[in-house]
Amino acid sequence: MPALYNTTTTATELVSNYAPLIKGKTILATGVTPGTLGGFYVQTIASAKPANLILAGRNSTKLEQCAQAITASNPEVKTCILQVDFSSLTSVRDAAKQVNSWDDIPVIDVLVNNAGIMAVEYKVSEDGVESQFATNHLGPFLFTNLVMGKVLKSDAPRVVMVTSDGHRLSPVRFCDYNFDGGKTYNKWFAYGQSKTANMLMALSLANKLGVRHGLQAFSLHPGVIITTGLGTHLDWENTDMEGLLSTDRMLGNAEGWKKGFSPKTLDQGVATHVYASFDPSIKSNNGAYLIDSHVADPLEDTVKAWAISSFEAERLWKLSESLVGQSFPY
Repeated sequence: MPALYNTTTTATELVSNYAPLIKGKTILATGVTPGTLGGFYVQTIASAKPANLILAGRNSTKLEQCAQAITASNPEVKTCILQVDFSSLTSVRDAAKQVNSWDDIPVIDVLVNNAGIMAVEYKVSEDGVESQFATNHLGPFLFTNLVMGKVLKSDAPRVVMVTSDGHRLSPVRFCDYNFDGGKTYNKWFAYGQSKTANMLMALSLANKLGVRHGLQAFSLHPGVIITTGLGTHLDWENTDMEGLLSTDRMLGNAEGWKKGFSPKTLDQGVATHVYASFDPSIKSNNGAYLIDSHVADPLEDTVKAWAISSFEAERLWKLSESLVGQSFPY
């Protein structure tokens, strides 16, 4: 295998390289919808003959479409549908209970937390938490910990957090994560906070469960993929692009002076998902943030110190336990 992949590396290429490591595994991926990163990820790895693919998302019809596409091309791969709304802690608890009740699937080898929302207008979840922080962080935090028993039964357990280089837009706002009821709300700050949280969660899992239980945990930036629908509600031609650029400029980020994006195809965007899920060479970098199918280099890539701090990770873990009303003392 190449020592270092890059921005043009594709998921198809990596699945071919890692096929022996994928075969027979059980993988649970969230945010699975046709034409998105999650949907392309499960369809691509299906060709390497995993034993089970658990497809999780809000829309059961779209989940079924993905399952049917997998079955049509790889009928020997078993698919399971898991309906869950990550903005609702009740829905998350119900989904985790369902997964834990599946006696015929005793092990989850890889859990990929891919579901998320981006730069939406201010609202709070049914649990009273700002929607991006609730959906992108608290829901996955609770779900991952509730199914951790099955993950740790794997011989080589992995948890993957899909984050973004958008973590540059904000650290976790520990004293104002809800933006003072919307009074201090900036949708890009809120997005950045939630993506920083994804990175810190991977670091916490590695710190807490890596040595004692062998868990590998990574976060990743897939790149900019404009065909997924994640940002279709945004006005990229005018107000929202200017809002993002203004936020970056205010923070002194180089991205504030860049012109346009360098988009990837879905196949290229999902490559780092596959790399994080199966690459054997990154075990010594447990908890790392990945980009373009390699461990991010703070000197070359956008990596903010607040998103790779073990101190910040532990603060977030305690806050998250408080917000979900449950402790996970590993």
